Amino acid sequence: MLAQNRFILLVVVGAVLAIVSLSLQFLNLIPTTPIGEDRSLHTLDGGVRVGLGKSRKRVIPVPHTNAPEPDPITEAYDYCNTPNRSEQAWEGHSLVDYKLLSVQVMIRHGDRYPLYFIPKTKRPAIDCTLSPSRNPSHPQLSSFISHMGLGGQGHWESPLSSVPRLPSHSNCEMGELTQTGVVQHLRNGQLLRQAYKRHKLLPSDWSARQVWVETTGKSRTLQSGLALLYGFLPDFDWTKLSVHHQWSTLFCSSACDCPARNRFLEDEQRRQYRLRVANSELEKTYTDMARTLGLPTRQLRAANPIDSLLCHLCHGLSFPCVPAGDNGSGGCLTPAQFAVIRRQQLEDEVDRRRVGLYHKYALLAMYPYLNRTAAKMERVAKGNEAGRRPRAGGEEVFTLSSAHDVTMAPLLSALGLEEARFPRFAARVVFELWKSPLATHGQQKKGRGKGERWKVADGELFIRVLYNGQDVTFHTTFCRSHDRHGAQPLCPLSNFLSFVRRDMFRVLNATSYQEACYKRPG
Repeated sequence: MLAQNRFILLVVVGAVLAIVSLSLQFLNLIPTTPIGEDRSLHTLDGGVRVGLGKSRKRVIPVPHTNAPEPDPITEAYDYCNTPNRSEQAWEGHSLVDYKLLSVQVMIRHGDRYPLYFIPKTKRPAIDCTLSPSRNPSHPQLSSFISHMGLGGQGHWESPLSSVPRLPSHSNCEMGELTQTGVVQHLRNGQLLRQAYKRHKLLPSDWSARQVWVETTGKSRTLQSGLALLYGFLPDFDWTKLSVHHQWSTLFCSSACDCPARNRFLEDEQRRQYRLRVANSELEKTYTDMARTLGLPTRQLRAANPIDSLLCHLCHGLSFPCVPAGDNGSGGCLTPAQFAVIRRQQLEDEVDRRRVGLYHKYALLAMYPYLNRTAAKMERVAKGNEAGRRPRAGGEEVFTLSSAHDVTMAPLLSALGLEEARFPRFAARVVFELWKSPLATHGQQKKGRGKGERWKVADGELFIRVLYNGQDVTFHTTFCRSHDRHGAQPLCPLSNFLSFVRRDMFRVLNATSYQEACYKRPG
């Protein structure tokens, strides 16, 4: 009888455990490997997917949920990009035996002092001199400071020769790069050096023709570019370096005149204004902040308080306070007020994508830069053509453009990366040009007769686009529809060239940049 009771008890316990196990799986409390017979794919390196063979394991479907709304404070810390954590960078990753031909990088300058001050408050107490013993620091910071002292040996386009190569004020000046900003780009350069060293992108005896550096005339962009370059090429030879000046923040060189671009920007600014004034919570927040400071609300808006508050947040400083006044003012600005303004900015980004005015502005704003990028890729590809005599001094294989948020934000939009985060401090966009093993071994497609314009052959040359180390190639407009799981898992360069030379103007009902710029409004 005792043995029979024990047997019944074991059966009951076993049944209960089986029911609990199945319940946990269906509630997604026990993870299952999402690999089935029709989805036997594995991510390799920078987003390239290759088959792993069939698996007979049954997949329990996971219900789709919408991404949560971004928390404005958490998002703001991401924007700060404080250099205190390791970062995964997918630059330099590709299929086996593919050859890296060129890299073109656009960066936003690093952390800076505010461009605006909140009236009646103390300026943030930040030291903009550089000291390896002060955090955040970097192993290369001391040698970087010393190397910048030799900058007179470089070649500088006017007016860059008079711009300081290092931030140097114990009390930061408006818009000045901070030590944090320098360290951010030393880290960026180090990441790129690690990513590309095995590809031997630049020989040890690289020539002046192979490296192109350009920047606006602001000290924060020049200094950011030099910090990244030093991280990428430690102790580089100044005599080989020429630093080129871009007078426009759009990097449009001689093709900046575009009336339609300005009209789209004006329409976009009016859209922003309408969205702001319709936000009652934002209006109340500005009114409360102005009352605390003893200011007219209009004056507080004009002072752009979010710029200064971001600096306080990024540097761990308390938000500004003012003493009590006779008019009932006094007190401190609060993180809750900051969160309201930041949340409205995030909502504005969503509405901006919905309306589409900014995207049209971005296409015209960034066409000159994208066209130069495409032309450089074509020159490098042509110079690497099988059987072709190498150009004396080598091709231009590394380009660095040091820019602003008002440069990088339209670049992301023009590429179709509408879901990308607004450019944080020290953000980077990287364009890589790759050559297939087939082309490397001289088996390119023929049919380029004498006098014909050089043409990219499909299946030979490929482009990758990365944003802050993440491969976003297949999120771009020109490669979103490409079958990356098919015979060719990389994005053909010809897609990018067609986009820049023709396809990007379809949104504007035009066939060329000139037509789009001077077309009369319908």
